[in-house]
Amino acid sequence: MTRRRPRDEGSVAAELAVAVPAVLVVLLLGVSALGAAARQVSLQDAAADAARLLGRGESASAATAAVTRAVDGARVSTGIRDDLACVTAHADVQVGRLISIPVQASSCALAGGL
Repeated sequence: MTRRRPRDEGSVAAELAVAVPAVLVVLLLGVSALGAAARQVSLQDAAADAARLLGRGESASAATAAVTRAVDGARVSTGIRDDLACVTAHADVQVGRLISIPVQASSCALAGGL
C-alpha cells in the first residue's frame, strides 16, 4: 500500500503574502534614511553658508533667507558669541505621513572675517 503525502499547495502564496509587506517596509525605511541624510547634509551646508554671511557682517535676515532658500521649512536661530557668528538650523524629515524626524545643524564663523 502506498501512502500519499499531503501536498503543500498554497504554502508559497502564504509565504509571499508575508514576505512582500516586510520587504516593502524595509525599502521604505531605507529610502527614508537616505532622504534624511540628504536633508541633514543640505541643512549643514546652508548653516555654514549662513554663518559665513553673518561673519562678513550681513544681517540675520539675510542669513535666515539663505537657509530657507536651501532647505524648505527650515527654522533658523542666529547669534554672536565672543568673536564667532553662529547659526543653528532645524528642519523635519517626513517618513510617510505619520513619522517626522527632526534634524539639526549648527555652524560658526569668525565674525568680522572676509
